[in-house]
Amino acid sequence: MLYLASRSPRRQELLRQLGVAFAEIRLREAPGRHRDVVEEARDGEPPLHYVERIARTKAQVGWQRLEQRKLPPLPVLSADTEVVLDGIIFGKPADADDARAMLAKLSGRKHEVITVVALRWQDEVEIAVCVSTVTMRKVNAGEIERYVATEEPFDKAGAYAIQGRAAAFITRLDGSYSGVMGLPLAETAALLARTGRPVL
Repeated sequence: MLYLASRSPRRQELLRQLGVAFAEIRLREAPGRHRDVVEEARDGEPPLHYVERIARTKAQVGWQRLEQRKLPPLPVLSADTEVVLDGIIFGKPADADDARAMLAKLSGRKHEVITVVALRWQDEVEIAVCVSTVTMRKVNAGEIERYVATEEPFDKAGAYAIQGRAAAFITRLDGSYSGVMGLPLAETAALLARTGRPVL
């Protein structure tokens, strides 16, 4: 049993796939309110460093939340996923125009998807890193427009969901399918095993 510091239904689904029992710890993420984690890269911050920092921060904030609520102490698992093209981080699109711009840049190119998983227990934070390379075919303006109209891109890093309709755009994946979705299963299982919580 552990706490998952994520609202992502995809991460919840993937964690259930591993057979891990969990309870959700909600972080404040809604626009217009004070956020628990400010997901903005610092000037000159390398993408991998940024993703690791955000994953660690989510786990630490989740741990603070359970202490504040006096919940039973259990490990807190979190993750962060970002799309990276030419060293530039593509997070979740701010709006439809942002989604269109991201997809146009990714079209016909290879990009990286970085996911870092963090596990906080007592004073320690352990991490697992997964980097995958995704190749997207050339996507025309009409396809981008129709895809954005589905609203699928709006809560996805890089403005696409590999497990959704955007699968039609992906010609090659070198790495972890579940990692691109947001929680790499092999790396997460290894992290849990390494910290004394094997899933099998």
